[in-house]
Amino acid sequence: MVGAYDDLLEMESYSEIEKDDSICIAARKNNESGYSDMSGEFPTEGVELTHLLVVSDIEASRSFYHEILGASVYREYGGTSCVLNFQGSWILLVTGGGPSKDKPDVTFAPPSGTTEVDHEITIRVPDCEAAYSILKSRGAVFLTPPVDWGYEKRCFFRDPDGHLLEISEIVA
Repeated sequence: MVGAYDDLLEMESYSEIEKDDSICIAARKNNESGYSDMSGEFPTEGVELTHLLVVSDIEASRSFYHEILGASVYREYGGTSCVLNFQGSWILLVTGGGPSKDKPDVTFAPPSGTTEVDHEITIRVPDCEAAYSILKSRGAVFLTPPVDWGYEKRCFFRDPDGHLLEISEIVA
């Protein structure tokens, strides 16, 4: 079984996922060979980071990131993936999928539980209490209200699949 991410990478032309000469997924086409000449430097202008999250229910996740977090939906692909933009960062939501020829021993799967975390998305905010109130009013379920550590005020919440998100304010 090939996942949505693989479907996007196997497109003949990345032009379907380009926006303002930048792309959401892999590489920018702009020379005869098809891709930018990186001249031995990395990263170079035009390189962008996409946060890929494997989800179990694409619609529930799209709604969460769009309606609760306020991300803009850029494009959706066949009910198996959704590209969003959040404050200049790309979020790619994909359904799970098995190994493929470019990742022969890798299976994409949503988190299996919520007590162990292997990554999180941190959103730096100017006012943690205000962000907490807004997101809570939109339906975000927080683990605790904001906690003031003296140097930072932060709190955590989860998306529908249990991916951990944090809002964090640096306290002067």
